[in-house]
Amino acid sequence: SDPASTDLARCDAVFFATPNAVAMTQAGSLVDSGVRVIDLSADFRLRDVAEWEQWYGVRHASPGLIAQAAYGLPEVHRARIQTARLVANPGCYPTAVQLGLLPLVEAGVVDLDHLIADAKSGVSGAGRKRETPLLFSEASDNFKAYGVNGHRHWPEIRQGLADIAGRPVGLTFVPHLTPMIRGIHATLYARITREAAESVGSGDSFFQRLYQDRYAAEPFVDVLPAGSHPDTRSVRAANVCRIAVHRPQGGDTLVVLSVIDNLVKGAAGQAVQNMNIMFGLPEALGLTQLPVVP
Repeated sequence: SDPASTDLARCDAVFFATPNAVAMTQAGSLVDSGVRVIDLSADFRLRDVAEWEQWYGVRHASPGLIAQAAYGLPEVHRARIQTARLVANPGCYPTAVQLGLLPLVEAGVVDLDHLIADAKSGVSGAGRKRETPLLFSEASDNFKAYGVNGHRHWPEIRQGLADIAGRPVGLTFVPHLTPMIRGIHATLYARITREAAESVGSGDSFFQRLYQDRYAAEPFVDVLPAGSHPDTRSVRAANVCRIAVHRPQGGDTLVVLSVIDNLVKGAAGQAVQNMNIMFGLPEALGLTQLPVVP
């Protein structure tokens, strides 16, 4: 239904699971009324208004509200989310990629100018649009890249990684469409800096510990044992990002595998997680059941 036709100002919290450019026309009045807002669209994710307008093709209706929005990746911005009146829920690809690279970027042990994210998504990542490439007859038994020259999630990922690194990063991001309904599998490549390689030697135990230590207290990030290969089925309907870090042949390139359910940790589940944080509720409240639609 049209959110404008409902008296949302009486709510404690409002989730905008609406197309882009809807929340930005209504979130401001709700925030002013004391409502806490979680926006699952992209309206408040990018801080640079001109960049947002370039990628989304419309004029932003509430540019002054963007600075008030907390970026809703709890593993990075939990403290800000706690006090936020408006949370910009991250995109699905940005969630998988940022969580996969976060420990390496924080530690400063990889070349930040040449990061690569090779990501695959099920057809639900595009919503329920009636487009020919998303028809069963087109997507079934098929696999292809798309958006190679530019995808809307690219600036969001770069912004998030730059915030973590404290400097701009270089990122090549290539999304792919896979013949499954839900799930994202991101294969991430990062070159170890010379200084880090000299310090940690040729093994991968340092990087395994780095990930385990960084996510030890995170309820929804699961770092798998060394040598593991997470699959999308293992996170289906779960608000979990499952990660494995590899250093093939002890070389200078790390390969990180990151999987999520794009509809849960990549969307609705993370939105509920953010609401729990905003209201001081147990972070996992409502997120341990197993509802699977589709």
